[in-house]
Amino acid sequence: MKKITIIGSGFAALTAIRKLRKQDKAVEITLIAPCAEFHYLPGMIWIPAGLRKREDLIVPLMPFFERMNVQFFAASVIGLSEDGRVVETSEGEVRNDGLIIASGGQFIKKLPGIEHAITPCEGLDAAERIRDRLAELQGGTIAIGFAGNPNEPSAMRGGPMFEFLFGIDTLLRKQGRRERFKLVFFSPAAKPGNRLGEKAVKGLLDEMKKRDIETQLGYKMKGFEANKVSTEGAEFAADLILFMPGMTGNAWFNASTLPRSEGGLLKAGRNCKVEGFDCVYVAGDSGSYPGPDWMPKQAHMADLQAEVAAKNLAGEFAGEIPDAEFKVELMCIVDSVNKGMLVTRSEKNNLMLPNLRLFHWAKRALEVWYLKQYR
Repeated sequence: MKKITIIGSGFAALTAIRKLRKQDKAVEITLIAPCAEFHYLPGMIWIPAGLRKREDLIVPLMPFFERMNVQFFAASVIGLSEDGRVVETSEGEVRNDGLIIASGGQFIKKLPGIEHAITPCEGLDAAERIRDRLAELQGGTIAIGFAGNPNEPSAMRGGPMFEFLFGIDTLLRKQGRRERFKLVFFSPAAKPGNRLGEKAVKGLLDEMKKRDIETQLGYKMKGFEANKVSTEGAEFAADLILFMPGMTGNAWFNASTLPRSEGGLLKAGRNCKVEGFDCVYVAGDSGSYPGPDWMPKQAHMADLQAEVAAKNLAGEFAGEIPDAEFKVELMCIVDSVNKGMLVTRSEKNNLMLPNLRLFHWAKRALEVWYLKQYR
């Protein structure tokens, strides 16, 4: 019986399990993660407004693992050896015949004073900190922005920051205290959201103008202080700072011989196979893949990559050429608590639909449907 190890417990990891089980009921699957939980991070944008609580977005995974006949190994990965056949962890070694790395990325925390900013996508704790700080503030300036990895254009996650920006504006208006606050959106990008397409950039900037949100765009970041944001073009006071830096690879990658991109991610082909390694695949934010410069780091893309990784790994076991390739596709709803803008992009088309209540409810319905697979 072939033994497959999956590292991670996020979107890509769980999708890989479902795909593998459809292809082979007998294969032995071991998943390595610190805890047997799935955190549905797309829903954390609603925590500040009270539409979601922590417990709404955490799914205990042991029942799913039992249904899928998956062995759970509670540990943190610290390295890799024997060309990927041995995963080294805080709790000992785990051997495999095939490996899928779906451990996500980590945020680059090199800017001076970045400890003064909250990084939302670090998890539910961050979303709760935002909720609590908003409740404490009686007025002032809220600064929200993001940057990328200069060596890896695709290693960034800006979409949630637009959602926090518009969601906080909506919340403050509902509370009747928007006039006490100044909202500032900042980014080194002159056209923030450019990866969503030209129409989306215009739509997002128009929405900011409509909501009386100031912008500081096109200036390289210098750093933060407790109550200040500094760029090469301006400095401005801020009572609350939300900032999403660019992404890079996990620290444990350094304790392996896996090939790395300039941005620190694992180099792989469109078939998700890690370059130069047999039966080693990567899916989701951990990987650097060939494709257009707008290729997103988002849950939908991670799912598409995980399906391909699982299919090709099973094919490689059977002596086949791992030639399945993932489709590059961006799909998102930029939510603002009560409405949402739908944006889709493929290598052939780009679509943006205006702010509608329908899309907010569609995003909520998608969450229910997605989590039902694992509850």
